[in-house]
Amino acid sequence: MKVLLVNGSPNQNGCTNRALEEVAKTLEQESIETEIYWIGKKAVGGCMACFQCEKLGKCIIKDCVNEFREKTYEADGFIFGSPTHYAGMNGNMVGFMDRLFFSEFIGNKNKAFYMKPAAAVVSARRAGTTMVFSQITKYLTVQEMIVVSSRYWNMVHGMTAEEVEQDGEGLCNMRVLAHNMAYILKCKEAAQKLGVELPKFEEPIFTNFVRE
Repeated sequence: MKVLLVNGSPNQNGCTNRALEEVAKTLEQESIETEIYWIGKKAVGGCMACFQCEKLGKCIIKDCVNEFREKTYEADGFIFGSPTHYAGMNGNMVGFMDRLFFSEFIGNKNKAFYMKPAAAVVSARRAGTTMVFSQITKYLTVQEMIVVSSRYWNMVHGMTAEEVEQDGEGLCNMRVLAHNMAYILKCKEAAQKLGVELPKFEEPIFTNFVRE
């Protein structure tokens, strides 16, 4: 089993990464393979609503979104990490999540994410983390993912990775999150061996509430 962890921060070795490292280390202790994927510093544009993903099965823009997409199909679980910028995800992470999740839903009928466990991880100097936690989690619920919780909201505090080391409660929450993720993954594996099938898929119905 493998969990992909996304570092959406422009700082590769900053606070968000330190939180993800704590999750990854604990998952590996549970015999689960991990990979931390950094989206980088290059500008990640937002979704253009061109709907070319419906034809291509991927986003038309060639950048980290499609590079990450290739990794998703073999992954069993996901952690999406972001710093807090103005009480929201940073700009690159917004573009990354918008295009990744929309193109997967429209272009591939949600094959990469359906019923896979996932969670949000957030870092901040001081405040705004709960907004980002909610923002990321909304993507997961739209894709019918299994949202994994911890003992508290999945966040760490600090201005630097070294300061995050002092956030004992935050790092503890990361370890609890990892143990809970491992449990869900092992339950899914056991269910598969017992022949328990995934829920019956129903084609989505779209309405816009407009009435003539």
